[in-house]
This record gives sequence, C-alpha cells and structure tokens, in this order.
Amino acid sequence: MPQQDNAGNTGTNPLLTEWTTPFELPPFPAIEAEHYLPAYVVAIEAHNAEIKTIAENDAPPTFENTIAALERAGRLMSRVGSTFWNLAGSNTNDQLQAIEREMSPRLAAHYDAITSNARLFQRIATLHDARTALGLDAEQARVLDRTHLGFVRSGAALDDTAKARMSAIKQRLASLGTTFSQNVLADEKAYVLPLAAPDDLAGLPPFLVDAARSAARERGLDGHIITLSRSLIEPFLTFSDRRDLREKAFKAWISRGEGGGATDNRAVVAEILSLRHERAQLLGYASFADYKLDDTMAKTPARVAELLEAVWAPATRRVAEERAALTAHARAIGLNHTIEPWDWRYLAEKVRRATYALDESELKAYFPLEQVIKAAFHTASELFGLVFEERRDLALYHPDVRAWEVKRADGRPVGLFLGDYFARPSKRSGAWMSAFRVQRRIDGDVHPIIVNVSNFAKAAEGKPSLLSFDDARTLFHEFGHGLHGLLSDVTYPSLAGTAVARDFVELPSQLYEHWLETPEILARFARHAETGAAMPAELMAKLKAARTFNQGFQTIEYLASALVDIAFHSGDYAAGSENAGGDPLGFEAATLARLGMPREIVMRHRTPHFTHVFSGDGYSAGYYSYLWSEVLDADAFQAFEETGNVFDPATAERLKRFVYAAGGSRPEDEAYIAFRGRLPSIDGLLRKRGLAA
Repeated sequence: MPQQDNAGNTGTNPLLTEWTTPFELPPFPAIEAEHYLPAYVVAIEAHNAEIKTIAENDAPPTFENTIAALERAGRLMSRVGSTFWNLAGSNTNDQLQAIEREMSPRLAAHYDAITSNARLFQRIATLHDARTALGLDAEQARVLDRTHLGFVRSGAALDDTAKARMSAIKQRLASLGTTFSQNVLADEKAYVLPLAAPDDLAGLPPFLVDAARSAARERGLDGHIITLSRSLIEPFLTFSDRRDLREKAFKAWISRGEGGGATDNRAVVAEILSLRHERAQLLGYASFADYKLDDTMAKTPARVAELLEAVWAPATRRVAEERAALTAHARAIGLNHTIEPWDWRYLAEKVRRATYALDESELKAYFPLEQVIKAAFHTASELFGLVFEERRDLALYHPDVRAWEVKRADGRPVGLFLGDYFARPSKRSGAWMSAFRVQRRIDGDVHPIIVNVSNFAKAAEGKPSLLSFDDARTLFHEFGHGLHGLLSDVTYPSLAGTAVARDFVELPSQLYEHWLETPEILARFARHAETGAAMPAELMAKLKAARTFNQGFQTIEYLASALVDIAFHSGDYAAGSENAGGDPLGFEAATLARLGMPREIVMRHRTPHFTHVFSGDGYSAGYYSYLWSEVLDADAFQAFEETGNVFDPATAERLKRFVYAAGGSRPEDEAYIAFRGRLPSIDGLLRKRGLAA
C-alpha cells in the first residue's frame, strides 16, 4: 500500500491536525491518498482507548459515564471515515479503491470488537434494565434504547463461539460489499458506445448530442459516446431511432456485473446471501429479512409482501393497457416487430407526444440545472425559513462541486450544503445524500456539512445543463434528504438527521418531490434555458395531465426489484429451495416468472448490479422502503393540500418539528402521528400513481 514515511505523523498528516478551514471542512487540497491508512491507524487506536476507558470504569454505570461517553467517543474516526468514504464514492481512483478493499474488513473488525466487549455491554445492559428509574428525558431514553438494541443486534448477547463466527461473517461481508460495488463501477467505466457515424445520432435531441460529446471529452475521446450513466443511457433509449444501437446499449446496461471475468458479481452475491442468512440465524431469526425488518416500521416480511403485492396487481393491469397503446402506435407508424425492453421507452415517448403533445426535449429546456437548484432552495425557504448563500471561496474536492452556507432567516447558522451534480468516471452511479459531519448538541452546537451527489449529464462548454423532469425530481428528492440532515436538532449524534428506520428515511425526500410539481414552483422557476420565458400554461397543463403516464411500467420496474430483494432474503434462496440451486440469476428468473413479470420490462436494478442491496446492508431486504415511504409521503402532502396552501406555515412547522428536525429521537410511527394525527392508508399512493380502481 503506497504511503509516505511521515504520513502518520500528526504534524504532517492533514487528517490528524486541527482543521482551521472555514466551517472546519476537510482540507481537501492537502489530503493525499497515502494519508488515509496512517490516519486510520491513529484514529482506531484513539477510539480503542476511549472505549477501554468507558468499559473499564470502576464507577457504577450512569447515563453520562457510559451512554453519553459513547456518543462522544470516536470523533477522530468519524472525521477520517466521513472524508474517506465520501470521496471513495464520488471521486475515487485506484489508490482509494485499494484502501477501501483493505479497510472495509478492518473497520468491520474494529466495530465488532466494540459491540463484542462484554464489560461494555454489561454496563449498557445494566442501564437498560433500570431505564425507568434513571430519570432520563425522552431523548436520553431513546438513545439508551437504541444503543442497547444496536449492541444486541450486533451479537453482544451471544456466547463466545457465536461472537467469533459473527465477527468473521461481518468482516467477510464488508469485503464482499466493497468488491461488489467496485465491480459495478469497473463495468460502468469500461463501457463506451461510440456514436461515430452521423446516422448514429438519429433521433437524438440537441441536449443529448451535447451530453454525449461532453461524455467523450470527459474520457479524452473525440466525437460522441453513450456510457452506462443513467443520465445518458435512459434518454438514449428514449430518443434514439437506431433500434440496433438501443439494443446494444440496453443489453450492456442490464448486464453490469455478470460479464464473466474479474468483475462478475454472481459468486459475490451468492456468498453475501449465504452469510447474511447465517448471520440472522445466529441471532435467532428465521431469515435475514426477519432480522432486518424487525427494526423497521414494517416489522415483518409478510407486511412488506402484502404492500408490494397490493400494488403489483393494479400495476400489471396498467402495464397491459400501456402495452396495447404502444403496440397500436408502433403499428400505425409502420413498426411491426415485437416490442422488446429496449423499445419500451422509445415507443412510450412517441405515445406520450401523440397523446399529450408533450415532447421531453421541449420540456427539458424549462429545467436548466441552475433553475432547479434555485427552486429547491426557494421551497426550503418558504417551508422552513432557510437562506442559502453560495460560497465560491471554499476549496472542495472537485472543481464541479459547489457549496452554500445555510442560515435561518434571522442569520443563525444551520450548516453547509455541498452539491456535486455531474456524472464522471470517478463517481459511482446513482444519486445520494451523505454527510461530512452530522449535527449534535452534546458539547455545544455542531452544525452539519451535508452533500448531495448526482450523476446528471454535463452540457457542452458554455451551455446550460438541462434536466429531464425525472432528473429534476431526483434533485428535489436528494435535497429532501439533505434537509433531513441540515435541519436535524438533537443532542446526540447517533440520533441525528437520517438516523431513522430504513422505511421512514425516504419520507422527507419523497415528500419534498411534491413541491416541484406545484404551480407555485413551476410558474416561478420553470424558465426556458435560452429565453428565460416562463413555461407556458398550456405546457404546464400537459405536464400535469401526463403525470401518471407510463406509471404501470415504472411501478413494475421498481416492484420487481423490491420483490426479488425480499425473496432473496426471506430464506428460500439460502435454504436451497428448488428455485435456488445456488444460482442467484436462476432464482431471480424463477421469482419473476412466479410473479408474472411482463416480458417487455426488466427490473430497475438487476441482481448483479443491485448496489442498493449488495454493496452493503443499507437497503438489503429494504428496497421496498421507497414504496412504504410513498404511502407516507402521499398522505403527508395531502396535509398541506387540505389547508389550501402548499406552504401552510402551521403544517410546515409540524413537519419540521416531528420529521425533518427530530432525527431518530422518537419511534417513527409516533413521529408520523405527531405530525399528521394518524397513520396513512395505501389509497393516497394508488391515487398518486394513477393506479386506483
């Protein structure tokens, strides 16, 4: 592993020195890859010393000397880790990937040693047993309960033999997750579809031609290329008249992680599933899904299946209607071939134009990135009284990254927000929110540093980057997560921001999407990129009318991924059922066949590149959570609509207090009831997607 002789010296390693940068940002220009491993060595030693002091304290356990002490411990680890993992995802290189492979199992072992510390767990368990007599406030009681539960779910109550096996499993899973995500990134980086002949550009609107040219330039190539970035591949499949090229690109896109050779993820997935099942059984659960869902709002695989299957039936009916419309249109324009998956988006766009006179390329002109950013900020200002001031004087980790100082209307600081919007080869695919620092008040106010990372296509030099409506929705979605981190107002860092159940964490993000579609936002910010003219009322009406167009396709595409995820983790695969046979793709195919998957639609995330589920445990047995949260968000936005004002101050104040600012300080169902007065039904979701009977 490359490193300098003095990289671990606290006087020369910028990760270990005091940060005097504005907002105490990581000193990005000074940090080199060789600084991370020595910094981790120092940080782990410091963290171990802190844990030893807590665990071996001769004084009887108290909330302050045990739970609060744990909340204070590991700050150097957090500082080093948040810097490294953010850059490993958004601006990686070979050195960082090598460090990632080395550190993943080492960090798993480090944290496992903490949760396996018998003396430490005894102190926590003693406090938990006596919790009703400790005189704790609500947040203290919550952090004690969550700490105890976290240790138990990590195996702290197991015997020594089981603990050792659990530790080995976690370390291996950490390595496998890193391998999985790096394999997907490698396949994405390696694939390029050149558009060399003039006819290769047939049907592509100017924005996509510009983006394809920028993608080529990003890789040091001439001409135009299509990569496997979703911001390029999806519009290419939507607009390209070249069916042969659409087929080639589509097959490459859905085959990431299964091409054979060093980056093939099939064996990786099989081992991950086997180890997850064993881990759950060590803890006394029937399956990994039972284990994961026990600490969510859903609680059981049966409740998840009930929700997913309740939506599957109306969605498949809608797909049949959509298929008929696409087939009829194809025949009308002389296309007599069978509709294949690489045809659906192309024909759907044709039908949408014919039905609603709505042209995606025309629509994109009204969503330049800059205007959508302003719209997201304005919405936050109207709802929560936030002010955003761009800071162009900060040294960040890539020239494309931007920063805004966030304040309340009275000038009080909230935090720092970073936006990293454009696709590049050094960034993993998708869009996400993360933090370089989370909010806390345990030792004075510490304000968060939040980052949104996206993969939008970058326009040619001097031209504005245009977003599709789905892209704009993605920006609002991730900014909703960002606000969850920025508005956090808790004492203890383990409860801050997005530290909530997986099937609740998407509520603040999916709810925020609703404001993009409101007349108040569209009228003010949907401005033509060249003329600055507002979106015509007629076009706005078309956009609203087409809101549920192609929802059968989009819903089935998502549901298939969620149902396969649950099926993998509910025990049948690991138990070696007749559908499994140790072959993940065989199990995927059998599951889809049982569901009656429409042949023209492919899972949104096929198993070998399903990074949500296999690059780590975050969304494993949890991809359903987007739909679970959508039940909540459809009902939550209705609370504003019922007032006649989508920015109603009283409703916004309740939303901020009980959802965006509360973090994990109370159980999620209680938080929602505190905001809304009740739990929702599925009806709002079906209406939102246009699937209601």
